Amino acid sequence: MENNFKENLKQLRKEGGLSQTQLANALNLTVKTISHWETGYTEPSIKQILELAEFFHVSLEDLLCK
Repeated sequence: MENNFKENLKQLRKEGGLSQTQLANALNLTVKTISHWETGYTEPSIKQILELAEFFHVSLEDLLCK
């Protein structure tokens, strides 16, 4: 996965007016998980990527490659 994912996730979250805590709660994840994704420390599973794209109403391409 390209590094664009972490920037795209952070941008989508901020554009949605969400804190990491709010996003974590909405997706039933921990804040640490969101933080690790946004810093590139870890990456989400395919299932989680699909859930993120659905949550933000974006295509997989927009989430991963933009």
